[in-house]
Amino acid sequence: MNTAIIVAGGTGTRMNSSSPKQFLLLKDIPVLFYSITAFFRFDASLRILLALPEPLFNDWIELQKRFNLTIPHELVSGGETRFHSVFNCLQRTDGDGLVAIHDGARPLISQELIHRLFSAAEENGNAIPVVPVNESIRQLDGSSNHPVDRSLLRIVQTPQVFQTSLIKQAYLQPFKPAFTDDATVLESLGNPIHLVEGDPANLKITYPADLRVAGSLL
Repeated sequence: MNTAIIVAGGTGTRMNSSSPKQFLLLKDIPVLFYSITAFFRFDASLRILLALPEPLFNDWIELQKRFNLTIPHELVSGGETRFHSVFNCLQRTDGDGLVAIHDGARPLISQELIHRLFSAAEENGNAIPVVPVNESIRQLDGSSNHPVDRSLLRIVQTPQVFQTSLIKQAYLQPFKPAFTDDATVLESLGNPIHLVEGDPANLKITYPADLRVAGSLL
């Protein structure tokens, strides 16, 4: 069975909000609803696991009632870090099929991108969406700095899709600060990473301005 893991452990700190950012409203709908709906629309048989901090479970249940979210999904307790939240979800999966791991704060995930990633992962074992860097980049080097060739750089997005058995094995490792996303966890065991064209509209909600941009794109 294929699975979607949605990690939603963020807070509202940088949003200047007392509510977790995944609960904030985007066009009058909580941010988190968009990701759940996108995966359900892609494949209604997809098993959806939602990692939330356990103290937020009741708040999420109330939001579902208030906004009439009826898409089947399973709540999983989030861990100390994103790594541990993903680990907790992976323990609920079996070794067959593919698993997509997505940040709940990326609500504008398109059907085309999900399809592209699952197709590529089926063929290559994993698929990681990336987009080009359009800004000039400089690298700090002690007290000096120098320009970097941006044509050699890519910005990494989610969802990242993997063969379930491979990513489960990779997540048996102890946590390391270098594990900034799921691809780095898999890569640390010597597995090559397959890059797929991402979507510039697939932005991550981090600051208040991101909500306004996302609303305009919607």
